[in-house]
Amino acid sequence: MSVKIVENKEIRVEIPLTAVSGKIRIKKRDMLNAYGIPVATCQTILTQNCYVEWQIGYDVVVAEKEKLKLTSLENLRFTGANGKEKALYELSEYVYYLVKWNSITKAELNDLKDFLLKIPNENLFDLHSDLSIKRSHFSEKEFNGVLFYATRVEYPLIVHKFGKYEIIAEIITKEKQRAVGVMPMLYLCFPITELKTEEILIGRKAKSKEFADFLIDKSNFCIFLQLLRLFGMLSENHRKDILSIIDVILKNV
Repeated sequence: MSVKIVENKEIRVEIPLTAVSGKIRIKKRDMLNAYGIPVATCQTILTQNCYVEWQIGYDVVVAEKEKLKLTSLENLRFTGANGKEKALYELSEYVYYLVKWNSITKAELNDLKDFLLKIPNENLFDLHSDLSIKRSHFSEKEFNGVLFYATRVEYPLIVHKFGKYEIIAEIITKEKQRAVGVMPMLYLCFPITELKTEEILIGRKAKSKEFADFLIDKSNFCIFLQLLRLFGMLSENHRKDILSIIDVILKNV
């Protein structure tokens, strides 16, 4: 996914419309609290109910050379909470330019830093009692003549709406795949009507390997500062990373 920094204080992010895997997918739902269903965009007419689900990141590991080429700020680096050398990428990259253009002020970044430092560990999302994964007691259930022990697992999902915008952040907590513990994951979701294309998306199918532009400018820059705040609330490791990112940006703009 490439990013184009435009001199008139705009950032254009290329959004793939036909990817079936990866960090960005097109989904469809009728209401905010409904479960989003992936859309086969080359086979399905796109409607107002379609939206982009983007598992937006905020850094890139320097050792991942191919991915490192995707950032325009590969020399702005910090040591992540996991001990790996990282560079600014995606969210942190966007925020860097927004601060450089004074759309976001250094004072706002310093205020965010103070806010994150004051959050007690038990109020971070991975440790918060209201956001824990819940499992019911096992009960006997028979299916097709075979006895099983069944339980129900509930994963907490919280949604943050960005003011007047039809853009939300979804945060869901699940078990880590390759380690012990849980991990909150953040997804940025917005209607496909936010995308810029030469041909209107609504009412047609996506073309093979088609991309659309998501524009970051003065109309929505505040969303990206708030995303930085939300990431810093997810866990202690996320908070350490975000605080390091803030320091790197403050020192280099």
